[in-house]
Parts: sequence; C-alpha cells; structure tokens
Amino acid sequence: MTVSPKLRECDLYRPLKNGVVQCLACNHYCAIKPGEAGLCGVRRNFDGKLYLVTYGRAAAVHIDPIEKKPLYHFLPGSPIFSIGTVGCNFRCQFCQNWEISQFREFYVDPKTGEPDRWIGEYWPPEKIVNTAESYGVKLIAYTYNEPTVWIEYAHDTAKLAVERGMRNVFVSSGYETKYAWDYIEPYLHAINIDLKAFSEEFYRKITGTRLKPVLENIEYIGKEKWGKIWMEVTTLIIEGYNDDEEQLRGIARFLAGVNPNIPWHVTAAHPAYKMLHIPITSHETLIKAYEIGKEEGLKFVYVGNVRDPERSSTYCPKCGELLIYRDGYHVEEKWKERGVCHKCGEKIPGVWL
Repeated sequence: MTVSPKLRECDLYRPLKNGVVQCLACNHYCAIKPGEAGLCGVRRNFDGKLYLVTYGRAAAVHIDPIEKKPLYHFLPGSPIFSIGTVGCNFRCQFCQNWEISQFREFYVDPKTGEPDRWIGEYWPPEKIVNTAESYGVKLIAYTYNEPTVWIEYAHDTAKLAVERGMRNVFVSSGYETKYAWDYIEPYLHAINIDLKAFSEEFYRKITGTRLKPVLENIEYIGKEKWGKIWMEVTTLIIEGYNDDEEQLRGIARFLAGVNPNIPWHVTAAHPAYKMLHIPITSHETLIKAYEIGKEEGLKFVYVGNVRDPERSSTYCPKCGELLIYRDGYHVEEKWKERGVCHKCGEKIPGVWL
C-alpha cells in the first residue's frame, strides 16, 4: 500500500508479527493490527506501519495565560500559545474537553491522508511557531488533550520552537513511557501532570487506565529530572469520588515524599461528559484539600477554579511573606527580585527568568 506523505509515520513503535505493531508512546503499549488504531484513536496501523493521523491538525488553538495550565512557578504572567488535537489515551468520565479528547468517529484515507470528518485545521509546526512569534509569545503549550498521543507532532513543533529561542510546556495525564520521555525531554521545559486520584479503582473505572504509571512518572520528573523540567501537579477534586481524607492525604504525602517543592493544585470540578450528576466542588472541600497538603509538608498548595486570592497566591515558605498575589488570572508580583523573598532572602523554587 502506498501511504500518503501527508501522514506522519510514528517514531515511537516497533513491529510485531503478522503486520501487527506495538505503540511505545504510552503505558497502554497497544498492539495494533493493520487497519486498526490504538486506544487513543489517532495512532493507526496502515500496512504494518504506525502513523499519526492527526499530525499537523489542531482541533484547539488559543493564547492563554500560563496560570491557566496551571503553572504558578513558571514565568508568571506570561502568555502561552496553546494547541491541542483530537484523541486521548484516557477515558475520563469527567473530561472537561471531551468533545475533542473522546472524538473517534472518523476515518483517514491512507492513500490521500484526508479524513472523512473534521479533525482539525492545518497547523504544521512551522505555522505554530511562526504564529506564536508574530504575537510576541515565547511559550508553547501542548494541551487540551493528551499530548503523548500526538507526541511526534509535539516533538517536531517543540524542537523548532527551541531553535527559535522558545520554551515548551506539556499538560499531561502522566502516562508517558520511558521511550516518550527520552524522545521529548531535550525540548521540554515544564509540565503539569494530573494526579486524578490515589486509588487504582478510580483510575480503572473512571479513567480506563492505571495509577501506578502516573506515580512512577511523577517520581521520575520530581527526582531524576528536577531542575531540568519544572513540574507542577493538579488534582481535580470530585466530591464523592476522590475527596475523602485518605486519598487527599495519600496524594499530598506521596508528593511531599517525592519533592516537597512540587506545587500541588487542588481544583474544582463541574458536571461534564458522563458525570453530569456530580456537584460543583464546594469551596470547603478545596480548603480541606489545601490544608491537608500543608499538613503533609508541601510548601506550595493552590486552590483553583474558584475565586480564592488567599489560597491561590504564593507565599515564602520560610517567613510567610506574600510574594505573588493572584486573583483568578490577575497576577501581581510583590517581590523585588523574581525567585527571592524580599523579606528574608529565601530562594523560591521555580523558573522565573
């Protein structure tokens, strides 16, 4: 079969028997038969080779504040050019971006490279980087859906961005393989990883994945790559599912054991996708999570998706001085020198310049 040059052959896969290939991008390690796709829906086997059928096709493009990722210790107040595609390796029943992440009902003709249904506008890496430059934006985020499933597209864009003096951010569910890390690490500067719960049952039933690989990836970045890749962690608190004290304390204790300087964002959920029955997370529940994080030794805990300037601002962990005031996406830096407490001189972990 002659496959269209519009389709990008994946870098992260290996051949098995009888035309079957194994994807190496995420911890599903999908074995994919000819004509079929991995669980993500976008890495497809044509004639014994694996192709990324969403390469160069963006389903969401926007300029966001860096705080929306959320990243609070990485160049605060900066705009970031954000891009996402269709498809995902998770099946989160509460997904806020389910219209694109769970989109599967399309076919791509391998001979023409064209889909039978809309899967995104044409945004090759050069267009992404050039457009960001034209707006004076120096950061690019691979977000909205899981970037691991379109990692070749992200890789090529990130590499070009680095060549132009830009920096790159992943917003991820943390299901990368070692192959994926080795592939993207040279061009990655920061990541926010979702730690969705502290229960294998939650991960299996609600997301269709496993907890262990996520914990291993947080440990990998938080210990082995700390200082090279900045990491923050987010937990979307869903009342009745992952808000019990045992899980919240388990997450906080785990993160503090990896590195107490990891910022932990505890954010409010709202009804979406297959979980329209859940309530909007109460402020009181978020405050409980915030206090548990502090009790377990995390130096930086932040409440999100609600208005709470007190608990979304950054304070010196040594003397308690207010360093960065946040009210929603409004940011005011109080320190005289970025990264240094102006009252006691304590150095604050993060990427400030």
